Amino acid sequence: MNVLLVAAVVALIHGSYATLLIKGPTKPVLEGESVTLECLYSGSEANISQVHFEKFDEYTRKWLPVRERFWCFNPKPVMQSDRLTLTLPHPGRFNEGSYRCVSNTENVTEQERSSEPLTFKVYYMGELLLTRAGFTSYLGVSTELKVRLGDEVLLKCSAGSSEEPIYYWSKDGDDWILPSSTLTLRKMTAADEGQYTCVAEHPSVETLSKKRTISITVLPEDARWYESSDGQLILMISAAAVALLVFLLSMSVFLCRRAKQAKTSKGPIDDRSQKKPIYKTSVESLPSTCADKQPLV
Repeated sequence: MNVLLVAAVVALIHGSYATLLIKGPTKPVLEGESVTLECLYSGSEANISQVHFEKFDEYTRKWLPVRERFWCFNPKPVMQSDRLTLTLPHPGRFNEGSYRCVSNTENVTEQERSSEPLTFKVYYMGELLLTRAGFTSYLGVSTELKVRLGDEVLLKCSAGSSEEPIYYWSKDGDDWILPSSTLTLRKMTAADEGQYTCVAEHPSVETLSKKRTISITVLPEDARWYESSDGQLILMISAAAVALLVFLLSMSVFLCRRAKQAKTSKGPIDDRSQKKPIYKTSVESLPSTCADKQPLV
């Protein structure tokens, strides 16, 4: 009898307290997929209007309230009858992290004051960038590369990703696969011509993958130096440098001529009016109906 009474009292005490919960994604979140977080109480009809979302900031190492900020595209939490929801329509890498629900109500238990943290990660992969050794990555590589016979070609592909991608190279018509982000072709011959493809795959999400294909053409021995991709790049840089030099020289000549003209256009100041007064009857006077004899200046 006493045992049953104690169990009933314990059940009554636990039933009078609410537990603040947070619900969210339970599977990997891909960049751009909509995510909805929910705050709700279980075991009691507590006031959900006093609850707000918080996100753990890795920079300050503190929990900060989630507020609506237009410049960061943070959505506004929506209050419903028994829960508070927060929808991220296009989550990115800056939205991943730990979230929790926190109550502003005083004199509540720890279970009612805040929920357990919910952490989710956003998986993403950017565009695949193809670069060539010896050239800046800002130039990149076009879809067609022309090289001279005997040249060495070193290509590297890279992509920004939530995890280090898995790279491999292949050539159309051949059955070999090179598990590397770098492709090295030494002493190019006509047999090395063809379509080369680099593929980057996300190690955790199979659906995330990018690829780039480049066509390599080997020029004959009698080809002009400017027919290759390297020669065309040199011509473009030289033309840009000449154009910049001509522009600077033209601006310098223009500014020098303008300064010279401004200097020669200034003559001596005629200050005769400061040396003697002008009277009505003087030669330098102006017609006037006043009969004053005072100097005008």
